[in-house]
Amino acid sequence: MRRLVTIIMLLLMLTVIGTVGFRIVSGGAPWIDCLYFTVITLTTVGYAEHFPLDDTGKLFVIVYLVACLGIFTYSAFQLGQWVYSAQLLAIRERRLMQKSIADLSGHFIVCGCGRMGQTICRFLQDRERPFVVVDVNDDQFVHLCQEEGWLYVVGDSTDDEVLRSAGVERAQSLASVLPTDADNVYVVLSARLLASNLQIIARASDDKAVEKMERAGASRVVSPFSSGAVKMARFMLTPSIEDFLEIADSQGNELELADVQISEGSPYVGKQLSDTDLRAQGVMVIGIRRANGERLMPPPGSAVLHVGDSLFAFGSAKAVNSMIGDTTHEG
Repeated sequence: MRRLVTIIMLLLMLTVIGTVGFRIVSGGAPWIDCLYFTVITLTTVGYAEHFPLDDTGKLFVIVYLVACLGIFTYSAFQLGQWVYSAQLLAIRERRLMQKSIADLSGHFIVCGCGRMGQTICRFLQDRERPFVVVDVNDDQFVHLCQEEGWLYVVGDSTDDEVLRSAGVERAQSLASVLPTDADNVYVVLSARLLASNLQIIARASDDKAVEKMERAGASRVVSPFSSGAVKMARFMLTPSIEDFLEIADSQGNELELADVQISEGSPYVGKQLSDTDLRAQGVMVIGIRRANGERLMPPPGSAVLHVGDSLFAFGSAKAVNSMIGDTTHEG
């Protein structure tokens, strides 16, 4: 950008010098004629003299033409170099983005960067979860992702190749929040065919769309209108609980219920629930689902944790995220 400003300033300076110079050597010709004379000289298109020039005037034109040619050559070189550098920078950033996405595994994909998509991305960002957002080519979308530092893929989410470039085959979960139900159904179907074990969450506007998305392979379907209505009903029935959650939210200590998988190498494997430090961390385990489908709700303190168990943990977002990191650590 600095190069572009320098070039513009040089050209403006030449225009001013030329206009004033021709005014002097012409003995007071009209300013508009001097400006016209300057522009056609500066652009080297040639001209017919509108006023007589003496030897001094001719020498001025010679010097001015040589200066114009030199500065024009310099400006063209700098402008070309600036454009070329910008293109190289864009290519380099795109390759780095592709490499970063290619290195991801167990990440999240958000298809659509509207209001819901941005909310999901910020939710994942606050919890330091790796994710990729996909949306069509739009300057506002690219600018937002670059400003927020999000990994992104520009393209149609209904295209299989675009989903592959976002790492759908290695992803843990995908959220489809495109504007129309038809697009969301198509994304769900495409993603399910590409990754049979992928968790897919889709947005639907009505009950008919919910049924279609479930048939297409969605793990969960969310209707914003129904969810909003349920939340309003909760405010009506349990205002104290909802107020408590709102207060915790506003203080930056958001409460969260999470499904935490116990993997091999976790420090909790083989321990009784009462012997773990989960309660000291501020995490309450309200249920255990065994790998064989058995459910313990509520679980007794003597319950032993095994690889493959799923813990339903309730606590602050920070504590729950810390617990997820501990259970997935390979020791």
